[in-house]
Amino acid sequence: MADNYRGPASNYPSGFTNVTLRGMPITQSNPGQAFWVSNNTSSVMPGHIGASDSNPGTFAAPFSTLDFAVGACTAGRGDIIFIKAGHAETVSTAAFVALDVAGIAIVGLGTGNSRPTFSWSTTTSTMTVAASNISIQNCLFIGTAATTFVATAFSNANAVVATDFWIENCEFRDNSATTGFVACFTGGTTANQSDGFGFVDNRVLRSLTSPPAANTAVVIGAAISRLTFASNFISNKAANNNIALGFALGSNAVQSLQCYGNRTYSLNTGTTAGELFSGGSTTSSGLVYDNYSWHLASSGLLGPVSTKLGFAQNFCTITGAADKSPLINPVAV
Repeated sequence: MADNYRGPASNYPSGFTNVTLRGMPITQSNPGQAFWVSNNTSSVMPGHIGASDSNPGTFAAPFSTLDFAVGACTAGRGDIIFIKAGHAETVSTAAFVALDVAGIAIVGLGTGNSRPTFSWSTTTSTMTVAASNISIQNCLFIGTAATTFVATAFSNANAVVATDFWIENCEFRDNSATTGFVACFTGGTTANQSDGFGFVDNRVLRSLTSPPAANTAVVIGAAISRLTFASNFISNKAANNNIALGFALGSNAVQSLQCYGNRTYSLNTGTTAGELFSGGSTTSSGLVYDNYSWHLASSGLLGPVSTKLGFAQNFCTITGAADKSPLINPVAV
């Protein structure tokens, strides 16, 4: 279809030779098909048509829903879904979006509130993760359930293998002082079904005045390997004592953990759980480094020290004093 505003549009069915984008060969970074999603009517350019799931999913004739775009992809081909700025959907039911095609990347366009926005409207609303090697980037997620909290934004159901799922450069927001998320991602209870999970460069902005008991961004339900939790900012407006802000391991072992560059803020005063992460097993392995955690817990911890994880250059306010800078925690030796 012609794009009269920017010239002819093409999906380049014959591929490319020696073409790079910011130094990355196109054939390496995007070997499959590209699909477009947008229901933002103000973004329709001359020569384009409005969004519809009956469209071919091109830039000039995009799909209207993410779930349909996922279904249009082919597993293992390396397809990519671009969501245009201003796109908005309400996640109103369980499995509203089923991420069930392996090897796809979902990329949101735009900045700030113009990023693709998904609003969870009921406590059971979810996007389900049901295939491996999927990533979602640069989207805005808002918890808006009217009378209760959204249990989890993304769910990997028990026994459903969905390894190497990454959430990158996204933002999770509670919608108000009384509506928001309990968790951003919850893994199933079958060992290693969520291996390779990554939660990287995200912002989790909590505004609930009475947070639920298990208000942790990432909940790991079983033994896991290759977990990456990095460069996230998490802010909790109200105290929620003895609840980790970042990730909860329960009694499960984590292998080859990479946990670095995270920043957390809370008014917590509890001392029985780590502020950044909780739980784990004495058979765990990996490194926790260069994290900052600010709270009001006297003798509080960044994370449990009985997990056999390695710690280096982590700072935590362990004196319980306001307006003070953190100290190295666990204590340097």
